[in-house]
Amino acid sequence: MNDTQIDFIFKITVIGDSGVGKTSLIKQYTQSSFENDYISTIGAQFSIYNEEIDGGKFKLFLWDIAGEKDFKFLRAQFYTKSKAAIIVYSLEENDHGRKSFKHIIEWYKDIKEYCGEIPVIIFANKVDLIDERNFDDTEVQKLVKENNFLGIYYTSAKTGKKVTEAFQYIIKFLYNQAKNKIY
Repeated sequence: MNDTQIDFIFKITVIGDSGVGKTSLIKQYTQSSFENDYISTIGAQFSIYNEEIDGGKFKLFLWDIAGEKDFKFLRAQFYTKSKAAIIVYSLEENDHGRKSFKHIIEWYKDIKEYCGEIPVIIFANKVDLIDERNFDDTEVQKLVKENNFLGIYYTSAKTGKKVTEAFQYIIKFLYNQAKNKIY
């Protein structure tokens, strides 16, 4: 697909604490691959990806924002012109996972401050590390409802579970929004 065939260009910002799997989710979606070695994102990185969904052709700019507080001062410039945000937290049943869940609201406030009211979705990543039969998602469902997030997807960057569906959901949402503004 060349640029003359593109219907829409969307910048989507992927945010969340360090180590929750933001980079791995993007890599799984765009390249169907997973790296076991963890390398922390410095500042931000972005991926360009062309996608076709429901007859629409899209160029996606997926911005992966570093989760460390040391880079907070850079976020405003990286958030600029985002059409949507994905907040990622880890389902790991340890201190890191619990902290990343508690920080969802901080990330949401951050994105609202710099982007206003853009669509936000939650990716609960590392579902491969939990026993889904005993998993209670009451607290996160309440958070999604109270903040009018688009929804939540339980993903695994490692296995690929729900990764494509999750990204395509937000892209379809943006596509429908854009079509309705044009017609």
